[in-house]
Amino acid sequence: MPKYKLRADELRSKDLAELRKLLEDQRAELVTLRQKAAAGALESPARVREVRKNIARILTIMREKAASQQAAKSETR
Repeated sequence: MPKYKLRADELRSKDLAELRKLLEDQRAELVTLRQKAAAGALESPARVREVRKNIARILTIMREKAASQQAAKSETR
C-alpha cells in the first residue's frame, strides 16, 4: 500500500504558491473521497483521515511562513 503522507520538511521547502496549489488539490481529493464514501465505493477509509491531516499540515506550514514574514517586517521598522 503506497503512503500518501506529506512530510512537514518537504512542505517547508515549498513556497506559498506551491502550498496553495497543493492545498487546493488535497481539498479536491477530500471531496472526491467523501463522495465515494457516501456511495459506498471507498477503497480505503483511512485515506480520508490522511488527506485531512495533510490539509492541516499544509495550513500549519502556511501560517508559520506568514508569521515569520510578519516578524521580519516588524524587525525592519
